[in-house]
Amino acid sequence: MSGPSRRIVIIGGGLSGLSAAFYIRKYYKEAGIKPDIVLLEKDKTLGGKIETLHRDGFVIEKGPDSFLASKTEMIDLAKELELDHELVTTNPKAMKTYVLQRDKLHPLPSGLVLGIPTELKPFLSSGLISFGGKVRAMMDLILPRQRSGEDESLGQLIERRLGTEVMENLTEPLLSGMYAANIHEISLQATFPQFGEVERKYGSLIRGVTAERKSNKTVLSTMSNTLLTFRKGLQSLVHSLIHELHDVEQRTEAAVVSIHSSGNTSASYELELENGERLLADGIYITTPNSVAAELLRPHLDVSALDAVNYVSVANLVMAFNKKDIAIEDDGSGFLVPFKEGRNITACTWTSKKWLHTSPDDKVLMRCHVGRSGDEQNVQLPDEALTELVSKDLREIMGITAKPIFTEITRLEHSMPQYPVGHLGNLSEFHRELEKALPEIYVIGAGYDGLAMPDCVKQAKLTAQSAAKRLMN
Repeated sequence: MSGPSRRIVIIGGGLSGLSAAFYIRKYYKEAGIKPDIVLLEKDKTLGGKIETLHRDGFVIEKGPDSFLASKTEMIDLAKELELDHELVTTNPKAMKTYVLQRDKLHPLPSGLVLGIPTELKPFLSSGLISFGGKVRAMMDLILPRQRSGEDESLGQLIERRLGTEVMENLTEPLLSGMYAANIHEISLQATFPQFGEVERKYGSLIRGVTAERKSNKTVLSTMSNTLLTFRKGLQSLVHSLIHELHDVEQRTEAAVVSIHSSGNTSASYELELENGERLLADGIYITTPNSVAAELLRPHLDVSALDAVNYVSVANLVMAFNKKDIAIEDDGSGFLVPFKEGRNITACTWTSKKWLHTSPDDKVLMRCHVGRSGDEQNVQLPDEALTELVSKDLREIMGITAKPIFTEITRLEHSMPQYPVGHLGNLSEFHRELEKALPEIYVIGAGYDGLAMPDCVKQAKLTAQSAAKRLMN
């Protein structure tokens, strides 16, 4: 390529960083620019929280385990990597999710969208909500709409429209499984802005979500519950990206401690690494958690928007059993635990039921989740103590007394970003100030504009595409 070159440094080697490298190559080259890319990761391996373990015929995800098909960026990336033939979906015979209430598992009523009923008969016959709670939920059909588009917490919206019981018994456990969040603190606009749109348009969440669902309108397109993963695990995508990025300098155990204006006519910035090495760069993509990005950028601009995003620590325990030793509902994929139940686990996925490729036929694999906002204390317990707490819950909820064949424990410290009310407005202002103060430095990743894997890929793709267009002008 005979065009101009740009030296790009990517800080962080998780999915966001690897995707950024992939799309920088693609879009910069299309713009006639030669990207000279260096990817720096402080840990020993690339891939961030994505980690797949293959053990004794099991496929075990130690980090995230799947993604929504309705957010197509992951599928598009898999196609570009010629990996889409490895995509698999959940077992169609195990579609039910259960919720724990007073030590008994109740199936979630069909037709729920984050606790909002779109089919009244299953909702009204559910044992998860009292008669009074159901009457209160139906008041959503007559309560006046809130016309303001100002941000509020997701919990505030659900409680205001449908009542406390729906919020505590349905929405909170569902949201905890996605964000490990405090429902009263997490931003509506940054997580599910479509519900605010539905209220303003229809004057009722029940009426609006039902109408949008029946007409298959795009306002709820991201609420499809079809999940996908890769047959050999999510790490397949990481390995494919690493292989594809053969012309990118990929460096592990390389932590960046500061960024400065270079004072060099050949490059805009100079990065200082923990080992004292210095690198020049024309552009920088920061794909780290907010706290790391904030420390790198604090000398240059106001980073209060990044400081406002708290990260919650979680853990998961994957347990394998002989099938003959335990009983699991054939139609279910696992259960959720509301905060008010006071249990040690927040959810349990019956992995081998949900994903048929993950276990030998005579074995059972399940994954129990620990930790959420306001309930992180057990995450750091020693392995033996943490295993005992989880086993106690499984014994009392599911009657499991058998000893597992093995247990794999993964602690994901400060891994779940919590978007506060007002996050999107704060972030928009931060991006404007960043562009003015430090041109060609970008921040992307789970802590900014969507924490799901497809969101991270989307941010990388759109940022690289936009940057390449600006360089053409």
